[in-house]
Amino acid sequence: MKLKPIVFLSFILIVILINGKLNIKNTEHKDKPNVIFISVDDLRPQLNCYGKKQIFSPNIDSLALSSFLYKNAVCNYPVCGASRASVLTGLRPNYKRFTNYKSRADVDAPDVMTIGKWFKKNGYYTISNGKIFHNKNDSPESWSEPAWRADKNWRDYQTQKNIDIAKENNGVANSYEIGENQINEYADSKMINKSINDIKKLKLQNQPFLLSIGFLKPHLPFNAPKKFWDLYQESKIKLATNRFQPKNSPNVSMHTYGELRKYIDIPENKDISIPDSIQRILIQGYYACVSYIDNEIGRLIDELKKNKLYGNSIIILWGDHGWQLGEHSLWAKHCNYQTSLKVPLIVKYPNQKNQIQINSIVELVDIYPTLCELCNIDKPDHLQGKSLVNLNENNKSIGYSKYHKGWTVTTNDYSYTEWRNNNSDTSFAKMMYNLIKDPNENNNISIFSSNNQTQKKFSNKIDSIVKLN
Repeated sequence: MKLKPIVFLSFILIVILINGKLNIKNTEHKDKPNVIFISVDDLRPQLNCYGKKQIFSPNIDSLALSSFLYKNAVCNYPVCGASRASVLTGLRPNYKRFTNYKSRADVDAPDVMTIGKWFKKNGYYTISNGKIFHNKNDSPESWSEPAWRADKNWRDYQTQKNIDIAKENNGVANSYEIGENQINEYADSKMINKSINDIKKLKLQNQPFLLSIGFLKPHLPFNAPKKFWDLYQESKIKLATNRFQPKNSPNVSMHTYGELRKYIDIPENKDISIPDSIQRILIQGYYACVSYIDNEIGRLIDELKKNKLYGNSIIILWGDHGWQLGEHSLWAKHCNYQTSLKVPLIVKYPNQKNQIQINSIVELVDIYPTLCELCNIDKPDHLQGKSLVNLNENNKSIGYSKYHKGWTVTTNDYSYTEWRNNNSDTSFAKMMYNLIKDPNENNNISIFSSNNQTQKKFSNKIDSIVKLN
C-alpha cells in the first residue's frame, strides 16, 4: 500500500508529459544554445561602443559591454540584397553571384544551405521576422514557419502628408518623417512585438531556436517617432569634414547617390549638390532612426531577460553595410570606400560577462562558420569565411569586399581597390589609402611608385579571391 502514492504520481507525470502540459524549457539544451540573430539595415559603426559620441544608443552599447566587439568588420558587398545573400549562404560575391540589391540566395546559389536551413537541419527551430533576406520569399525552406514582415510598403510612411504624396508618386515621398505619436505604427515596432510573442512561445519548446530579427531602419527614408528626433538639435549637427573627392582618386570610385535623389525633397539633378540645411536634417534623421532602433533592441533584450533567455543565448548584431553621410560628397552606400564597407559586428557568447575588443579585420561572411562553431554544429563544406572563435590580435587578417567591378582589400593599415573588367586580372583603375595616417581616405597614394610593392601584394590577394570564387 505504501507504493501506491508513488505509482500514482508516476502515472500523473506520464500523462502530463504525453499531453504536453509540462513546460520543458529549451534552455536545457546547453550544447546547442539559442541564437538571437539581429540584422540592422544601413547601420554605420558610429556608436558609442565604437568610440563615437554623436548617436544616443544605450541599449546596443550595453549589449556590447558583455560581448565580442569587432572594431574592424567589413561587409562583402555594400548593398542590401547582395550583402545579405552572402552572409546567409557563407559565400563571397563574385562576377556572377550576388551582384546587386535584388540578389537572391535561391537564384544565385540554389544548392547551398543557408544559415536558416542548416540550423533547421541540425535541430533548430528557425524564424525570420522583418528584413533578413532582402526579398521576403528568398529561400523559404530556411525557416520553420513562413518569413514574416509587418508591411508590404518597405518605406513605411506613417504621417498622412507622406502617405498622400506617396500615393501620387509611385510610393515615394520625402526622405524623412517625424512621426507624432506613431511609434506603434512603424514596421520595426510591430516586428519587435511579433518577436516578443515568439520569445514567449519559443521558451516553452523543447528545441533550441534561431530567432532572426531584421530592422528596416535606419534605411531611407529616415522615418522615426518624434521623441527620437528630439534627442538631437539640428543646429548642433556637424557636417562631414571631408566633403570632396579624395585627392588623386579615380572617378569610378564616386557616384551621384541615386538612391537618395529619388525622394521629392532632394534635388533630382545629379549636378546639383544637397544644400547644407538639408544635409543637417538628413544626418539628424539618420541619428534619430538609429536611436529608434536602439530603443526597440532594448525592448527585445528586456523580454529575453524577463524570460531568462538573455544570459545563456548567443546574441549577434550586425549591419549589412555602411552608409555615407556626406563624406567625400557621397550619400548612401554603393562604393568601395570604408564608409560603405565598415560595419558594426557584436557577438555575445552564452553567459559572457565582459567585453572583448577585436581589432583584427573580419568579414560578414565569417558569421556563418562562427555560429556553427558556437552552437556545436558541423560546418558545411561550402563556407568561404572563417570562424571567429579563438580569433585574437595575433591573427592579422584581410577583408575582401566587392562593388560592381571594384575589388577591395582591407587590412588594419591599408585599403586597396582595383577595378577590373569581368574575368580580367588587369585593373583599369585603382586606389590605395594608408588607414593609419589617413583614416578618412582623403589622399589616394596608389599613384606613388614607392607603394608599388605593397600594391602588387594586394593585387595578388585579389587574384586569389577571384580565382576562388
